[in-house]
Amino acid sequence: MPETQELTLDLTQSIEINAAIGDAWQSLLTRLTTESSTPDNKPMPMVLEQWPGGRWFRDLGGGQGHLWGFVQVIKPPTLIEIHGPMFMSYAVAGHVQFRLTQVSGGVELSLCHQVLGQMLQEHREGVKVGWNSILQDTKRLSEGGTDAGGV
Repeated sequence: MPETQELTLDLTQSIEINAAIGDAWQSLLTRLTTESSTPDNKPMPMVLEQWPGGRWFRDLGGGQGHLWGFVQVIKPPTLIEIHGPMFMSYAVAGHVQFRLTQVSGGVELSLCHQVLGQMLQEHREGVKVGWNSILQDTKRLSEGGTDAGGV
């Protein structure tokens, strides 16, 4: 029988962004959709329906794609929560929260990803790099960076 630690993931990351909260929010949504990419900068555009119950998915065309999750909470420009398997095509329950908080000099973007289920080891290790890539790219977009891919 697997240990509880093997069946859960509780990851928290954050980054400070030198931008207005509305700009950081818009950059986050852009990074989660049209500017979505793998950590090694391969384009992976996604669709995010911005309402409770809306889907976050990769549309491959012709009725094909990958569902990552459903919008559980959306409160622009401070909070979006998505629940679903994310990048895992197997039996897990996942929840990711992106919270933007006004701080002196800008915004703090924090991410909390929790998973319940047996995760593949490669996903358990790669998730830190993947979410960090999203945070770094959101910072770059928010602060006016224009290069493609990561920082």
